[in-house]
Amino acid sequence: MIDYQQTILAQYQNSPILTQLIDFFNQWIDPCDDADGIYEQIWNIQTCNDYGLMVWGKIVNISRNIQIPSDILYFGFHEAYTDDSTDPQPFGQAPFWTGKPATETYQLSTEAYRTLIMVKALANITNCTVPSLNNLLQVLFEGQGRCYVVDTGSMQIRFVFEFELTPVQLAILINSGAVPRPAGVLASVMQIAPSQTFGFNEAGLQPFGQGTFFTSSGLQNAQ
Repeated sequence: MIDYQQTILAQYQNSPILTQLIDFFNQWIDPCDDADGIYEQIWNIQTCNDYGLMVWGKIVNISRNIQIPSDILYFGFHEAYTDDSTDPQPFGQAPFWTGKPATETYQLSTEAYRTLIMVKALANITNCTVPSLNNLLQVLFEGQGRCYVVDTGSMQIRFVFEFELTPVQLAILINSGAVPRPAGVLASVMQIAPSQTFGFNEAGLQPFGQGTFFTSSGLQNAQ
């Protein structure tokens, strides 16, 4: 500490025990180092450790645990078809359903939790306009590919990703409840691979014979 003697209240300045304790404290601890450490390990969301993330999680009110749906397919009848990702399978290609798993709750890794905290923090301060949400996506998914928000009308918006999200990223967007959207508006997440999907050239999609039709498995509603 610099000139710490000037910070001691007048009635304690002549106390040999107290002033000696403060002097020892000044020799043992360098507040400059502590301040840098606190900033790097707790305050800076980009560099903080697990304890710092726990602090940030409490500040923005978001848990490190998240529901990640199982991707296991089971045997069933074709009449139960819903989409490509959950379509029941025929004999010899999938096991029988054994009941709901005991838990589908998983603890996020350090980096995944850091992303979730940033999503929630940005959701807390955004005005939920399309430009603001687009800026949020550019920060969160920088360098991964094109992503943007579309106002589809009828009180709905769509987060479009022209690249494949990781299971954790998708779970954060679908199941965390942290994804921002205007009040009363339904949000959905759309994943599309332009190099593999049939569509119009203006959208960067592929012509007949070179791309497949987009399926409903690439479109999911967010909580």
